[in-house]
Amino acid sequence: MRRLGSLPYAEGLELQRELVAERQRDAVPDTLLLLEHPPVFTLGRAARREHLREDASLLAARGFEVYESGRGGDVTYHGPGQLVAYPILSLEPDRRDVHRYVRDLEEVMIRTCADLGVAAHREAGLTGCWVGRHKLGAIGVRIARWVTSHGLALNVTMDLAPFGLIVPCGIRDRGVTSLAALLGRPLPLGEVSEALVGHICDVLGRRLEG
Repeated sequence: MRRLGSLPYAEGLELQRELVAERQRDAVPDTLLLLEHPPVFTLGRAARREHLREDASLLAARGFEVYESGRGGDVTYHGPGQLVAYPILSLEPDRRDVHRYVRDLEEVMIRTCADLGVAAHREAGLTGCWVGRHKLGAIGVRIARWVTSHGLALNVTMDLAPFGLIVPCGIRDRGVTSLAALLGRPLPLGEVSEALVGHICDVLGRRLEG
């Protein structure tokens, strides 16, 4: 388990690349990275540039980085108060099913939210963790030779305003929320991460080490 605190997005990408290569060689065990990112917009492989409501140079002038991430999905926002989990996990030999893996990450977030008193759910035809018509947690994954990277981002106690600068996940008719907004109180990331780690191990059936 690696609790990395606040980590710039570029450093997170590089660390994941290194760990994926090592996991593919069986040089390291399955590993879970837990962190926050400074304010950054990330573009998945399916992202459309028009889903950034402002030019990247203008966003940079306002303190937001913009990265093409290499994961699946569209555009999303990461920032302080959001819990990001990157499982570096081999799906060999018994879990070689991308759809199942995404559903498993959704289940992890749904169970974590339930522990905290929030009834979250899936939305048909969409990914992530939802409360009503508002997205609470996003998923974007990359799988190379059946080793996973990227993962999930759960909005805990964060400023949601930057989501207004994008079309989150390319979905125009839905909103974004956080655990703090739903519960009416801030939550420490440590409390949420403890619940999430347990569910990752249970749902994925793996021991995740660091």
